[in-house]
Amino acid sequence: MASFTATFMTRQLAGSAKPALRFPLALPSIQYRTFTATPRSSAEVKADDDLPSQPMPKQGALTQSSIFADEEDELWQAPTTSGAKPKNAGTADDFEVKRLPLTQRDRAAMDPILNPDPAGRAKEERKLVIRAIQKRGRLTKTEEKLYTERESLCRSQFFKTSVKKLTPLARQIAGKTVDDALLQMKFSVKKAAKDVREHLEYARDRATVMHGMGLGKITGETPADQKPVTIVMKNGKKRVITDPTNMYIAQAWVNRGPFGQEPDFRARGQVYMMRPPHTGLTVLLKEEKTLIREARERQEKATRQRRSKLWTQLPDRVISAQNQYYSW
Repeated sequence: MASFTATFMTRQLAGSAKPALRFPLALPSIQYRTFTATPRSSAEVKADDDLPSQPMPKQGALTQSSIFADEEDELWQAPTTSGAKPKNAGTADDFEVKRLPLTQRDRAAMDPILNPDPAGRAKEERKLVIRAIQKRGRLTKTEEKLYTERESLCRSQFFKTSVKKLTPLARQIAGKTVDDALLQMKFSVKKAAKDVREHLEYARDRATVMHGMGLGKITGETPADQKPVTIVMKNGKKRVITDPTNMYIAQAWVNRGPFGQEPDFRARGQVYMMRPPHTGLTVLLKEEKTLIREARERQEKATRQRRSKLWTQLPDRVISAQNQYYSW
């Protein structure tokens, strides 16, 4: 038994000393490819680099009659494989951009975009001309307000709050100046007051940049020696206005948004799906010159109503047949 065990162990050790070759036929070819390859010279490598490569795609350009031809096109140069700068590369100042005046541009090429409905446009222009002649150039009250007063409507993104929680804040800032509303939101204990304050700051900056509101003292529209104006509001309270171009919140309302989905993990492996609400805020900013006009109109209307209720003993009649002598 001992001799048999020794013989078996000898055979196992002899077999493990020689590694098994699974692919005996593939080894010579691999050795030939790996160890018999000769290195290439630099001239051969350079010759391969000089071979023609795939051509670069041709870049498009704008026609001279394009409506976007006023903008300067960026000077684009095809990149090279060697990384060298193209010979004809230069800055925008080295090239002269040819711009055609509007009178020399191709009107037929621009009409499909600028005037897609010529018949409808001609009909509308004819209607406007007839209306202007009938009114003899006079503007309506709405048109006069649009010419003389500025306003800006700004809508916010949806906040993660409910209509019930955001409505009191909208009512709180309505009617106040933007500075007073920001001060109220700064010291408010409501969680949504921070979002309302950020939206008011954005709406104020947007109205200043896009509509030029609140720049009376800078542009000279409001004189330096402007005296404060005291007006009576609709609720009977008095208000002092120092700068007619100062912005105030004319209207503020909330917008109900979509409902989200959040899991509510309960006992015994149950999960309920909650629907958290989202609500937005919209503010309409105007200048305080609008308040001055509205107060003046209310005062004029009240004066007309009082005068219409005055009683006279005899009606006013036109005196006829005036003569220095009696006629009877």
